Amino acid sequence: MSRRMQAAILHAPNQPLVIEEVTIGPPQVGEVLIHVVASGICHSDVNVVTGDEKQSLPVILGHEVAGYVAEVGAGVTHVTPGDRVAAGLWRSCGRCYYCGSGLPSLCVTAHILDTEARIHDRNGHPIRRGMRVAGWAEYALVDQSQVVPVPEAMPLEAAALVGCGVITGVGAVIHTAQVEVGSSVVVIGLGGVGINVVQAARIAGARHIVAIDLLDDKLATARAFGATHTVNPRQDDAVRFVKELTDGRGAEYVFLTVGNVHAITQGFDMIRKRGTTVLIGLVPDGAVVPIPANRIARTEGRIIGSFLGSTRLHVAFPQLADLYAQGRLKLDELISGTFPLDQINEAIAIVRRGEAIRNVIVMAT
Repeated sequence: MSRRMQAAILHAPNQPLVIEEVTIGPPQVGEVLIHVVASGICHSDVNVVTGDEKQSLPVILGHEVAGYVAEVGAGVTHVTPGDRVAAGLWRSCGRCYYCGSGLPSLCVTAHILDTEARIHDRNGHPIRRGMRVAGWAEYALVDQSQVVPVPEAMPLEAAALVGCGVITGVGAVIHTAQVEVGSSVVVIGLGGVGINVVQAARIAGARHIVAIDLLDDKLATARAFGATHTVNPRQDDAVRFVKELTDGRGAEYVFLTVGNVHAITQGFDMIRKRGTTVLIGLVPDGAVVPIPANRIARTEGRIIGSFLGSTRLHVAFPQLADLYAQGRLKLDELISGTFPLDQINEAIAIVRRGEAIRNVIVMAT
């Protein structure tokens, strides 16, 4: 049967979210209903709040969640009610060409949760589920492919962050680029994903980890997570710095977490011959990067994309949990602040000002 719950709803771009009582339907075949304990605030959600990313409204956002399984639909076997779990926006059918090729993050199968309205307001009007999770609420309804068990020793606030920012940043280094020991790595943009690229490069054994951002406090944070060098482009020439650090060659890998065409061209200027530029951040639709084709050919320079860290969630999450247990993966340190649901607008404002790595909404239980 349907449940009543409190949820933070966006009715119009660049307006405060409103806490309202809504109803959420029970899980159907292959679905899991999660009683949310913690939900992270990701920049992808904030971009919808500001109107920079378009989304049908009204909508419940939030796609990094952790909590307890409240109910499961038929056919769900890997979790049961009461289990501690985390969920993210990954969803895979397990049957399409890409899933069968070991690339579930690129799954193309449409899902019933994308088309059926499962959340309604008091008047029976449908509320959209943003980012495939709608986690800024007391309950979240997701496909079972999005759900992974969480070890007892891992706090749920930390586990929630793995569902997007951590697995995207770490996956880009470990799975997409496959950074080798001793490599020189550059990270442009030090938000939640960028900081996780930094710490993944440290875990991978990179020799140089150059962190680049316009905010000095983010540069300091990057050092705490493993950056060996930092550059503020307002003060120094970042391309020249990277070239001098690498004896004029350039870095083996440059990761861009910002959706900025100029930053992408700069990133390509920083790689050595046969170096790799990894695009993680999304640029506006229609944007074109002006890199001469002959430069790509003559230097064998590589430009590749990384979507959701090229990650197989059910394989990667236990590995990340082990790294966390060993003290090698920093999760608690990513959390800048925790807020109750009714303070979500304050938490979002802090993120918009660039004053947080990740703020986390913690629900009353």
